Amino acid sequence: MFTDNVELTVSSGKGGQGCVAFRREKFVLNGGPNGGDGGKGGDIWFKCDNNTHTLSKFQRKMHIKAEKGKPGEGSRMSGKSGKRTVIIVPPGTQILDMQTGEVLFDMIKDGQEEKFLEGGKGGLGNYHFRSPTNQRPTYAQPGEKGQTREIKLDLKLIADIGLVGFPNVGKSTLISTVSNATPEIANYEFTTLTPKLGQVNIGDYESFVMADIPGIIGGAHEGKGLGIKFLRHIERTQTLLYMIDLASYRDLKEQIEVLQNEIASFSDKLAHSNYAIALTRVDIVPPEEINELVNGFLALLGLEASQKNEFNFDATMPFYVQDSADASLGYDKTQPYLVAPISSATNKNIEALKYALFNLVQAHRKS
Repeated sequence: MFTDNVELTVSSGKGGQGCVAFRREKFVLNGGPNGGDGGKGGDIWFKCDNNTHTLSKFQRKMHIKAEKGKPGEGSRMSGKSGKRTVIIVPPGTQILDMQTGEVLFDMIKDGQEEKFLEGGKGGLGNYHFRSPTNQRPTYAQPGEKGQTREIKLDLKLIADIGLVGFPNVGKSTLISTVSNATPEIANYEFTTLTPKLGQVNIGDYESFVMADIPGIIGGAHEGKGLGIKFLRHIERTQTLLYMIDLASYRDLKEQIEVLQNEIASFSDKLAHSNYAIALTRVDIVPPEEINELVNGFLALLGLEASQKNEFNFDATMPFYVQDSADASLGYDKTQPYLVAPISSATNKNIEALKYALFNLVQAHRKS
């Protein structure tokens, strides 16, 4: 089961009790105090691990406690410190304070470790309380209590490209075609119920990560459909790929406007991110209508079809790609980086789309 937020109580370990003891050895007169110190309580740590992808393992662990320190012993032997408890979370997990909502840690990089709660100190044994006027102290310190915090773990997936579109426009088909993701694909709306990540390989040594979230409908930012629940999973993406269905009963203008309005209502930052547009399902649109639909959509955006074809798009169909000559200066975020008709079912323009998106990802990484 995919779980992307949980509430937890975490406690570091209590320190061990100091020991009250006295030397009792043969041929040693008047042995003094020699009680050892208690061990330190275990700490609470967080660790980011690429091998985990969900927070579902925490659903039934409402209270996570670190190990207590062991009590001290005679002969000034200190108690063993409690083991630290490491809470392993997937990349993209934020640790928030339940009371204030403050982001305490943002776990992004694989292997990142953060100490969260310090274990309690062990109590001092009676050896430390000896003095000329108190040569037989009969007391020792109790160990310090550990710390307890109520927190929330909030997972936001990390990807280079985030797919955005109405239900059943071909997002799952695209991500299954270009990446190693294996989402459920069916001919009905809301087939995708949870976010999916896929790695898109470009040659042998390059790749980027694509994220697919459940379909968005009008009013998603107000809680309609599944959109609001999973929109946060594209907050960390650098580029949005809007999927517009050429064969839909919805008008092309309506589709792009509704999607962009929902994104803007959810996050102003996302509204100003790089974006591209894929016009899907050209395989079921009559060939004589495709050029008219694509050119009409480009005109709606105030664009003209590109003449350069560096990514090898099908030349029989109009498409648009921002000129990459000035890529070092950044692309115009007020316009789509590309608008291209595609078909995941027949692989029409899929390879060209992959390389064009990778070009945009590389430009962002360099910047």
